[in-house]
Amino acid sequence: MFNLKEYTMKMKSIFNKKILIAIATISSLSLQSCLDDDDNYAMRFPNALVTVKTDADQTVFLQLDDKTTLLPTNMTKSPYGENEVRALVNYKEVDEPSDIYTQAVHINWIDSILTKPIAPDLGEKNDEVYGTDPVEIVNDWVTIAEDGYLTLRFRTIWGGSKKHFVNLLLGQNPENPYEVEFRHNAYGDTYGSEGDGLAAFKLDELPDTEGKTVKLKLKWKSFSGEKSAEFD
Repeated sequence: MFNLKEYTMKMKSIFNKKILIAIATISSLSLQSCLDDDDNYAMRFPNALVTVKTDADQTVFLQLDDKTTLLPTNMTKSPYGENEVRALVNYKEVDEPSDIYTQAVHINWIDSILTKPIAPDLGEKNDEVYGTDPVEIVNDWVTIAEDGYLTLRFRTIWGGSKKHFVNLLLGQNPENPYEVEFRHNAYGDTYGSEGDGLAAFKLDELPDTEGKTVKLKLKWKSFSGEKSAEFD
């Protein structure tokens, strides 16, 4: 869970219109032709954040949380090939066999988000390569640590002239191996308007928790100084 005690910056409660996830342009998978207005409205927005995985027999499934798996009945293979990615999805449960999975579902649409491993430590070159440009971490339902990933909704200034570079680094705290740092390199593109982005980082380089729940500490440079937050 997001720990608000260390998170003092008041965040916006609604999605910025310039959010980078272009939901309006995502591809549709077998959309039903006859839908009422409520259905059409509900299908515009994601109702889950998942990890897209492929089983040993090449069956594609969605990991909804640490215990729940979804079997898409209208998707025979992953649209992302062999890559395991985090994705926003709009789905509905269906009354069909789900085999070893928790629930069978129909996918209305799915859109991957930037999914990366923890970046290598470059020592003295960390600032040069990974940047020190500020961001705000948005307290939102998609800002979460689950299924071996830390997914973050972040907000910064976008001028649109260059692609920004975001990464997660291992912390340098010898007393806390579960400390990580979010880095942002805007490459000088720091004049413009506020916009949001989503990124997910695989946490497999952290020590095995051996089944225990531990606190993951995230540090980042905000527009008002250094900040941190904790996740379970």
